[in-house]
Amino acid sequence: MSAPNIETIVSLAKRRGFVYPSSEIYGGLGSAWDYGPMGIELYNNVKQAWWRWMVYERDDIEGLDSSIILNRLVWKYSGHEETFHDWLADCRKCKNRFRADKVGKLVSEKDGKPVFEFGDCPSCGSHDWTEARAFNTMLRTKLGAVADDDPAALAYLRPETAQGIFINFLNVLVTSRRKLPFGIAQIGKSFRNEVTPGNFIFRTREFEQMEMEYFVKPGEDEAAHQEWIDAFHTWFQGIGISSANLRLYEQPKEELAHYAKRTVDIQYRFFPEREDEERQWDELMGIANRTDFDLKTHSKKPEDAEGKRLNPDSTEDLSYFDEQTKQRFYPYVIEPAAGVNRTVLALLMDAYSEKTNDKGETRVILKLHHSMAPIKVAVLPLAKNKPEIVGMAKALKRSLQPVVRAVYDDTGGIGKLYARQDEIGTPFCVTVDHQSLEDEAVTVRDRDTWEQERVKVSDLTVYIKERLTS
Repeated sequence: MSAPNIETIVSLAKRRGFVYPSSEIYGGLGSAWDYGPMGIELYNNVKQAWWRWMVYERDDIEGLDSSIILNRLVWKYSGHEETFHDWLADCRKCKNRFRADKVGKLVSEKDGKPVFEFGDCPSCGSHDWTEARAFNTMLRTKLGAVADDDPAALAYLRPETAQGIFINFLNVLVTSRRKLPFGIAQIGKSFRNEVTPGNFIFRTREFEQMEMEYFVKPGEDEAAHQEWIDAFHTWFQGIGISSANLRLYEQPKEELAHYAKRTVDIQYRFFPEREDEERQWDELMGIANRTDFDLKTHSKKPEDAEGKRLNPDSTEDLSYFDEQTKQRFYPYVIEPAAGVNRTVLALLMDAYSEKTNDKGETRVILKLHHSMAPIKVAVLPLAKNKPEIVGMAKALKRSLQPVVRAVYDDTGGIGKLYARQDEIGTPFCVTVDHQSLEDEAVTVRDRDTWEQERVKVSDLTVYIKERLTS
């Protein structure tokens, strides 16, 4: 079959409890989504796999959970208040508004502003555009009981998790007694007032990031950067995303953030239905070499060429003292930043497949990697009106529960139960039948091959654990 498009995944996601439109009973809210029973399991599996790989399986990464609302000065000195913009352009004919980089090509810069060359309007086909203008995408809020009357009460919901790591660099360094190189990892919500959100959970105003800042000595940054690019390209394949749908994209100089020395995106083929092959790809994650910009800009000591302090409001110097060389410097930072939402979408798209059964019926099979599957085992009674069979099935489910995520289901005939578990990606179905009462064995069905194997109840837990990790 051809690769599924996002609309196919949207249909499956709602039908099987992965993702629902948020506030649906009130007409919904644009680009806001709620994760259902299956979705939150997949979502958490992604985060747990990332955290285990990043923090538990390495010796040089510490964890952190910083506040969503930070002092406004954080965003002033990070540059977000001044530079965290999308560039917008309006079609003069139909009045629709678009991100300039999505409908035009950046061709030059004039007076510090980008100049775009626009094509035809995607909505009406016109070629009459306004000039691009900046729109700050940070979501604003106000703090305090009299916030509406106090301009100083302005605050922002964080647009990224990285700054919470940078301002805690010294705290982590002191309390963990780390030496370079080391990293600080964080998973958390971020918020951006996107002008044109859409494509399901691909682009939303509220999303969750898995981000790590890896601090290294200047001069060691380029090698570390490449190591993390290679490591993440391999990691995505390890959780079940095909290498054929992944590619590396080297950001050209004109696309780099002002602080970046080099940035490489790992892209996924999110839009296989597009005729233009280049437009089929979009960012799954970015891996940036941020140099020493962030720690410097949040420190009290750095000065400009004229000897003026760059940050008169900071109370700390976030430099690093190397005991071996007796030198003090600002570490360079390598930043791998991945979105949980986009990773979930990529997993759903990559796992989607269809198969025809003996009756000529087409069935959907979600071939998720075993570690990502929301449910690992479904225990099914062949006859729900037989108390002995139901009792045995429920007892088996309880015995498996401490080891794997297991469910019991008797809400349909065995064929429909199999089909339902295939659609949500359950690797194994365990069926208790009449013979099970006599031989203390059950039938284990494989999701991907539909092959069945008879397994003794006494061996079932070990069998399932081995199959899940094989």
